[in-house]
Amino acid sequence: MLKIMRKLPPLRALQVFETAARQQHFSKAATELCITQSAVSHQVRVLEEYFGEQLFDRQGRKLQLTPKGQSLFIELERIFNELSDLNLKIRDTPNQQLCLAVYSSFAVKWLIPRLADFRRQYPSVKIRLEMITQDPDLSTSTADIFIAGKLNQRGYWQQLLHKERLIPVCSPNLYPKWREINLGNFQQQALLIVDEGPLGLDWHKWSSAHKIPLNNEQQHLFSHIVMAIEAAIAGQGIALAPDFMVAGDISTGRLVAVNLPDVHTGFEFCFLCKQRRLNEPAIAAFSSWLKSQA
Repeated sequence: MLKIMRKLPPLRALQVFETAARQQHFSKAATELCITQSAVSHQVRVLEEYFGEQLFDRQGRKLQLTPKGQSLFIELERIFNELSDLNLKIRDTPNQQLCLAVYSSFAVKWLIPRLADFRRQYPSVKIRLEMITQDPDLSTSTADIFIAGKLNQRGYWQQLLHKERLIPVCSPNLYPKWREINLGNFQQQALLIVDEGPLGLDWHKWSSAHKIPLNNEQQHLFSHIVMAIEAAIAGQGIALAPDFMVAGDISTGRLVAVNLPDVHTGFEFCFLCKQRRLNEPAIAAFSSWLKSQA
């Protein structure tokens, strides 16, 4: 029988390096591996001495992979992923616990009210929600699945859930006073404006899209859409909200859709997961359920 002699690098050092490269941070890698930061540095040095190559460029606290380090990381990530899948397959214990990274607004106004239905259909699958405020860095995130913007990242599968359309909404308590809010008396209403950071102010985008000037004397600023929606429910003015997020509030009478134009932002909410994990029972179940809901 032919004996195969394998020359392998130090395996523990490979594991530590892969974690540090994925986290792009030695202290975060140490936390994940339950070791000290100095132990992470030591194992990375062991690997660099073994290969005779520098794997990280260290510029102060900033950590960046060298070209050789990047090549090694890509292959190690694939190998460790395959080992993880093989471990679950051999042990016949598919992962039934999923971490979902999701926008807080999407979670609060759309997902959470529906999660009871998912738990009823798939009681063995446990979902842990991790809130995000911007599109995640998929290369460093530890979440299993994501609801975020359209990212088109290599190795990831994505499913369109909603194309964002903003509609003006307000409390029904404002309607008896004005009978109906329309372009004729719109300027007399208070506007609940969301500051979307680099994307600008939502009502200003609406104004630009429809060439309607905003001469409203009362304009209240919010940093988050959920706060603006709650202010609208409280009767403080008119908010622009994604139609699917306020559908429940409209159906229960907490909000009414105002007779003003809507605006499409071009933003798309998508469900994402790694392509290789799409057929895992828990992820396949959640993906199928999301599709039925959306």
